[in-house]
Amino acid sequence: MKLDKAVPGGPCWTELGTSDLEAAKRFYTNIFGWRPETDPRQEAGGYTIAHLGDAPVAALTPLYQESQPVAWNVSFWAPDADGAVAAVRAAGGAVLMEPMDVFDLGRFAVVTDPGGAAFQLWQARSFPGAGLFNAPGSLGWVELMTRDPVAVTAFYRTVFGWTVHASESYTQWGIEGSDFGGMVEMGDKFPHEVPSHWLPYFAVEDVDRTAQDCIAAEGTLLMEPTTIGDGRRIAVPRDPQGAMFGLYTAGEE
Repeated sequence: MKLDKAVPGGPCWTELGTSDLEAAKRFYTNIFGWRPETDPRQEAGGYTIAHLGDAPVAALTPLYQESQPVAWNVSFWAPDADGAVAAVRAAGGAVLMEPMDVFDLGRFAVVTDPGGAAFQLWQARSFPGAGLFNAPGSLGWVELMTRDPVAVTAFYRTVFGWTVHASESYTQWGIEGSDFGGMVEMGDKFPHEVPSHWLPYFAVEDVDRTAQDCIAAEGTLLMEPTTIGDGRRIAVPRDPQGAMFGLYTAGEE
């Protein structure tokens, strides 16, 4: 990710909805060295912010609805959440949760793109989102897995104004040329029941070692550590409750 801070239209936060909050705290603390702090207010519903040092880097939450899957979610900074929701609708997306205020922290909505991938919109007030990017244990990349690349490319360019750098093997998203994520077309190798989704990648110093740490902590590997074309090393683990996430290191510049 070339972005080292949250910018309008870019990824600003990621949070896990999990069926076992305490187990998730232990797992990710073991893997990334996070320091989780749970909001004590009853109305916060167990919302837990993970820190590296003093910087917030991600959130862990209980499942708030029976239909909610165990999964990581990605939030994008929308300076005007209500306006962004209107843009999503106009561009062919759908709204799962209308904009709502979250204390004095910001304004929040949940939407889907035309391919069905859910993501979140965050209008920051007192809480801007992640305080650290690309450092070990923090968000390093976001990737869209989709079955409709043509429609969703047009959608995200319209809604967020993203730049698109497409090659034969991979499409990268950017803001004014600073890439922060990519897109993978879900072909036959993906089971039909796997929906389109956004996947956060966390930066680590050593993908292979962290992948083994995941296994030792009772996670599994969906994709073994692999070197991709630009020299980066990646892997995709799944935590003990079933949530997928990516591991990422930058190659030599």
